[in-house]
Amino acid sequence: MAIHPTAIIEDGCYIGSEVDIGANSYIGAKTQIGDNTVIHAQVVIDGNVKIGEGNTIFPGAVIGLAPQDKTYQGEESGVLIGNHNVIREYVTINSATGERSLTQIGDGNMIMAYCHIAHNCLIADKVTMANSVSLGGHVVVESDAVLGGVLGVHQYTHIGQISMVGGMSRVDRDVPPFTLVEGNPARIRGLNKIGIQRVRRLRSLDGDVWPRLKEVFKVLYSDRTALNQSVHRALASFPEDSPEYSLITFLDQSLNDLNRRGPVPRHSIED
Repeated sequence: MAIHPTAIIEDGCYIGSEVDIGANSYIGAKTQIGDNTVIHAQVVIDGNVKIGEGNTIFPGAVIGLAPQDKTYQGEESGVLIGNHNVIREYVTINSATGERSLTQIGDGNMIMAYCHIAHNCLIADKVTMANSVSLGGHVVVESDAVLGGVLGVHQYTHIGQISMVGGMSRVDRDVPPFTLVEGNPARIRGLNKIGIQRVRRLRSLDGDVWPRLKEVFKVLYSDRTALNQSVHRALASFPEDSPEYSLITFLDQSLNDLNRRGPVPRHSIED
């Protein structure tokens, strides 16, 4: 373990084994940092923050400070970060709003420079966020999603698994799993074929997932049928343990849950 002499480590925090902390970093009293984590210079980690093992946090990152939310009243909330994440320069990750609430980040994520993750966000595993992505509060990003640079995501939006959002997009509605989305406002441009073919857990399934997803996408987005009608019909047509069923149920929840914003529409000639 190497802790620079100019780093400030408050009494009460927990520092695991083989943790490096760089010059002029600040670690607050309520922070827990797991084994084999590298914290570079001038990082601020304060508040109820628990960080797992093997993470790398680059200079200027700020984690755990109060949310930028007018409803926050100083309640006890926090940030929970898993294992083996890369958090690049000047990323900000805010604490949650609501007593005992958390902003959560899973395992194996790449969060590039200048990204902002607001209060109560949930980032799953193996997500890639390119430079200057900004997530509003209560955003959910599912595993293996890729968010291009300099884009904004509206609060309470859900980003589905293995989706890809093009850079400089404005995302104000839910992004279905396995889709390619781009634009201002964002529109579905098709399926994320390369992402689908690359993700190991899909490759391990019996058969080729790609043609099955292509089939269900065609069924769901038929020009002659309203999406909610297509979803209702598809729920009875595909096995519940399949990737295509997860796409259908995502759309069903997005359309019918009053706390969701509804799915991004598909691109059309009129757009």
